[in-house]
Amino acid sequence: MSFYTDARPGIFPGQTNNVMNGLCERICIQTTKVFDACMNQSQIEDYSLTLTNFNPAAPTTPLTFVSGSSVGSNATVTDLIITRFDDRPNFARVQANINIPVTVTYTDANNVPGTAEGTITLAQDVVLYVPQPSLTPIDVVAFGSAVIASGVYNTTTGGFTISACVTTILKVVATVDVLVPSYGYCPIPPCTPFAGSTVCPGVFDLPLYPTAVSPQSTNSR
Repeated sequence: MSFYTDARPGIFPGQTNNVMNGLCERICIQTTKVFDACMNQSQIEDYSLTLTNFNPAAPTTPLTFVSGSSVGSNATVTDLIITRFDDRPNFARVQANINIPVTVTYTDANNVPGTAEGTITLAQDVVLYVPQPSLTPIDVVAFGSAVIASGVYNTTTGGFTISACVTTILKVVATVDVLVPSYGYCPIPPCTPFAGSTVCPGVFDLPLYPTAVSPQSTNSR
């Protein structure tokens, strides 16, 4: 079975008609809280993309662009400057460079296919909600996605002059401890096998989750 096939009603993730049914604990969870975020989508033209990590190494130039896109959605933030507004508490001007790693596919002068890596860097200058300083540090993180539509080999830099569609997301975050209501541990039902399988009797004795006596229960003795 799984969460949604033959599991007992009311003990798997999802909506419930009665939020009080089964609530049994308050849990302190360490998580990332997002205080503010914004997204920017733009088309860049005539961007000079420097290439590194050629595979295979030392291709014969000139290169012919085939395709290019970002690697995952992670991006890095550099040159961060946060300037708070005196007349608007908790708001600030956030300036930063967002660096998006990309992979480019090409063919060289001998028609040998290859790949190389590069970074698209975009400057951001936005207004965001930034909480006041605290013992828990505030961080600014970014996510980025890029699709390179075209590229022309640049004999001067050895890279490509590209046009690309880029999406960036800037977030103000902090790692915090949050107290949330809970229905207890989420039970994991056994999988429904496509074919027959055997279970090792007496081997899997450890519980799925750790158990601990509540401090309140200990103090009440």
